[in-house]
Amino acid sequence: MALTGRFVLLVAAGLIPLALFPSWTTVSLVAASLLALFVLDALLAASPARVKVVRGDAGNVTLGASVDVPTILENTNRRKLRASVRDGWQPSAGATDPIQSISIPAGERRRLVVHLQPRRRGDLRSPHVTVRSLGPLGLGARQRTLAAPASVRVLPPFHAKKHLPSKLRKLRELDGKAAVQIRGAGTEFDSLRDYVRGDDVRSIDWRATARRSAVVVRTWRPERDRRVVILLDTSRTAAARISDEPRLDTGIEAALLLAVLAERGGDRVDFVAYDRRVRGKVSSSSKGNLLGMLVQAMAPLEAELIELDWWQVPAQVRSMSAHRSLVVLLTTLDVGAPEEGLVPVVAQLARDHVVVVASVRDPRLAEMNEQRASASEVYAAAAAERALLEREAVSAELRQLGAEVVDAEPLDLPPKLADAYIRLKAAGRL
Repeated sequence: MALTGRFVLLVAAGLIPLALFPSWTTVSLVAASLLALFVLDALLAASPARVKVVRGDAGNVTLGASVDVPTILENTNRRKLRASVRDGWQPSAGATDPIQSISIPAGERRRLVVHLQPRRRGDLRSPHVTVRSLGPLGLGARQRTLAAPASVRVLPPFHAKKHLPSKLRKLRELDGKAAVQIRGAGTEFDSLRDYVRGDDVRSIDWRATARRSAVVVRTWRPERDRRVVILLDTSRTAAARISDEPRLDTGIEAALLLAVLAERGGDRVDFVAYDRRVRGKVSSSSKGNLLGMLVQAMAPLEAELIELDWWQVPAQVRSMSAHRSLVVLLTTLDVGAPEEGLVPVVAQLARDHVVVVASVRDPRLAEMNEQRASASEVYAAAAAERALLEREAVSAELRQLGAEVVDAEPLDLPPKLADAYIRLKAAGRL
């Protein structure tokens, strides 16, 4: 049983006769009357145990959007149910109306709708519904928590999608749709055309020249159906918050933009989220929409408070692609000892693949480096400058090994990583 606010007010009103007639007899009569009213009212309330709860399917929602979750309550009592219903969503679900009042005649149903505005990505769950059935006088209530699990999957927002049209235009230009022809090692033959002054003599096709009695050159285009392997670091370093967003979420945005761009460019894309075990895996060779599969795989990802097993990274890449591929490592450059993990692994991968290391840089470092008005700010600026120099040193070492490095602030990382992919494609390195 549960007390209601109305009963508390009644108790306060019962203090009046005690003030007028202060005696133990008055206390006993008032207490007995209040208790009798409370018990009788609670017993006359409809039983919450005889309420059936049926959940509706809420489906998926993108972070930043809202969704309505329906719940059907059926009153199987012989009495009318007047109740307060509380849906047990977690705080990050952003339920705007988790507690609602409802009145259901005997044998009928009513539909409740809870409006959610999720504040975080992932799987949100409500394991139960609590029904507090009120008596006719509203003094007492009978309460029961009914198991009625419901869940909503909150998908990544993919804000970087706004960059996709401009990047696709660049890819079409490279593909010859804007009359741009390039030449480079590893590119595909496109067509033959007459030689013009300034063409590389190495592109002359001597057999075609002999047949046509005119100098003919080959034109080339970026290769299609190449392999792009994206590995997203989900270890403890991905939990760091940069610009009020976990580093993992920035990596997800960059991975989504690159994957969709590469697929639209005709390449095969494989994605894996990894720390010490695989947390999510998607391949464009599977049937279905790549973007849809990616957001479904990325939605439940969380940073694990463990170290990344760097020495298993090459094995993960081999399990997805046995051919020469573009391997993109979405990790961090400010690890404690990069020479023990990141650097040797990149050196190993660079022997067989084209490697890109993408990392998000905290914009606060640049701000701290510029503020030197006081002694404390000077010390902070020195620390920030040292951190930036260490990142640059790691980047220079990785470039010496033949890897491309994209080190950018959160909003700039997705488009800059896409630009790096386009540059590699234009240079014929894929």
